Amino acid sequence: MPQQQDGIAGLTVLHLAQPVEGGVARVVADLVRAQVRAGARVVVGCPTPGAVDRAGAPEPVVPGPDTLPQAAARAGARIVHWPARRSPGPALPAETAAAARLVREVRPDLLHLHSAKAGLAGRLAVRGRVPTVFQPHAWSFDAVGGATATAARAWERHAARWADRVLCVSDAEWRAGRQAGVRARWAVVRNGVDLARFTPTPDRDAVRAALPALSDVGPRTPLVVCVGRLCPQKGQDVLLRAWPAVAAALPAARLVLVGDGPDHRRLLLAAPPGVLLAGAARDTVPWYQAADVVVLPSRWEGMALAPLEAMACGRPVVTTDVSGSREGLPEEDAPGCVVPVGDTTALAAALLALLSDRPLRTAASLRALTRARERHDVARAAADVAAVYCDVLALPHPARARRLPR
Repeated sequence: MPQQQDGIAGLTVLHLAQPVEGGVARVVADLVRAQVRAGARVVVGCPTPGAVDRAGAPEPVVPGPDTLPQAAARAGARIVHWPARRSPGPALPAETAAAARLVREVRPDLLHLHSAKAGLAGRLAVRGRVPTVFQPHAWSFDAVGGATATAARAWERHAARWADRVLCVSDAEWRAGRQAGVRARWAVVRNGVDLARFTPTPDRDAVRAALPALSDVGPRTPLVVCVGRLCPQKGQDVLLRAWPAVAAALPAARLVLVGDGPDHRRLLLAAPPGVLLAGAARDTVPWYQAADVVVLPSRWEGMALAPLEAMACGRPVVTTDVSGSREGLPEEDAPGCVVPVGDTTALAAALLALLSDRPLRTAASLRALTRARERHDVARAAADVAAVYCDVLALPHPARARRLPR
């Protein structure tokens, strides 16, 4: 195995990923960029726009600058179509077979599986015969309830044997896996963001003026921004129910939801006065820079990127008590800025506390920026993942001498 100073030069790494938008796509694209620069041969298997599955149905992937195929290709990876949908279903056997064919074609030194669907199909496809890292990006059993959650926990306990590392993005995600009975070889690498891209602005008023959607928002208007896919996970519906209490205390305040997704129409119909749905943004940095406060009321996460991106832009964050939130925020701010999931009263109170107290908001902004720079640099995260790879590839594994099934 080639071993140079960075440890991964010359390696062939196959990333298998679904979903291909949002935070997972950004994490994978950042890894790809760092690994290509380090001299690795990187291949990304994922759904691609315009492709069709074996049944002739178009893959539900919306082309855009922030989807994984485009971002990874720009970063220098080879993109290979993997026909997989977000949720498990009757197509799973075909998705698993396609993953196995892809592995045979690429012959990677290491397979890196991202999120529940890739973790399911990818581990079924290779069953430990290729060095494998599985990265949940939030546990599948956190997203469901009842019998489905029980089945998801049972699967994760069973499939852990087919991963050389289960790579968590927060200590809380690691603890949740252990509490669910998953016995694995663990690693924790906290998410990072591009600190050269996500930066504070010296002129917030100019940023606001440059955003057409904020044409009626003055420089002194209290502005809250929520960046995320419009879906149940991100909890924008909870935020809309909390907003009237904020607006009652601060009638001039405005809330902007930045992003798109399956809940767009439902949220649009439910939005009270003072709320704008801005749609998907080619670049979210100006939205963070324009905000007084950034909020993400998620129902579950591993470690969400949006709060880290906001912090790197020097903005205070209010979020819910999901995996990764308390680790991401400065310790001094977590008691007031991390609220219970689904608690509209606490969410409104946390937003009002920051919007109403400029010195408090300024101090929280400075702490957020320091925290992001000290703990969430994407370059350090990529180096830590490379160290995990090197550790995995040093492990003996007799089963790998067997051929993959055709």
